[in-house]
Amino acid sequence: MTGQVRVQWHTGEDSGVVQVWLSHPAKLNAMSRAMWRQLREVFLDLQQRPEARCVLITGEGGHFCAGGDIAEYPDFRFDEAGLRHFHEVEVWGGLSAMLACDVPLVACIEGACMGAGVELASTCDLRLSAASARFGAPIAKLGFPMAPRELALVRAAAGELSTRQMLLEAATLDAATLLARGFLTRLLPDEQLQADALDTARRIARLAPQAARLNKQTLRALAPPWPAGLLDTAYAYADSAEHREGIDAFLAKRRPQF
Repeated sequence: MTGQVRVQWHTGEDSGVVQVWLSHPAKLNAMSRAMWRQLREVFLDLQQRPEARCVLITGEGGHFCAGGDIAEYPDFRFDEAGLRHFHEVEVWGGLSAMLACDVPLVACIEGACMGAGVELASTCDLRLSAASARFGAPIAKLGFPMAPRELALVRAAAGELSTRQMLLEAATLDAATLLARGFLTRLLPDEQLQADALDTARRIARLAPQAARLNKQTLRALAPPWPAGLLDTAYAYADSAEHREGIDAFLAKRRPQF
């Protein structure tokens, strides 16, 4: 089972709310390659749907997203062209479709929010979190860096300090810390998160949809430009010993030797 991205359209008093479920519960909703591709198609479709007024992004089974599906990595990561395609076409294809979506996005975060989970949350306009949620991007343990576009996204949303801690120290940060640092919009008792997130999405859906879309377009236009040339050598590490060792060690459930 490679996981899936499911779409649920709410009706009745919740009309206008669309719930996007990250569903790979056996792996704490780790993103498979198929899920990245599905994510892109989902948000390209939602951008064209005027009846969508707020999107609520939720992980299935008590976790938001624990990162990428590392079991797939040996199949492509050690080839530079394959690695570039994964990050620039598959991962960034999904993330950029979310960023380009003019419908307000609300992240409902509980449990593990690691790596890809932090990236997904960073695309959202509002981030609501359970008090027990944990955040990080411990890919230094896997022997590779965060891709440039993804790093820029996380840095813009989570801030310089948290991004450096997550990447350089492989730190896991608690929700209270990320609320204090401005990444999270609201922190809630675990048992209240789902209801509060749906209520937030419902309130947004009742507001003027054109105004929301125009505000998002303006905010996107105000974002800083992408620096030229940064991607030229970003994936040259693909066949490095460090990269191979980090992933091999994770899959073998042993400590990497860097």
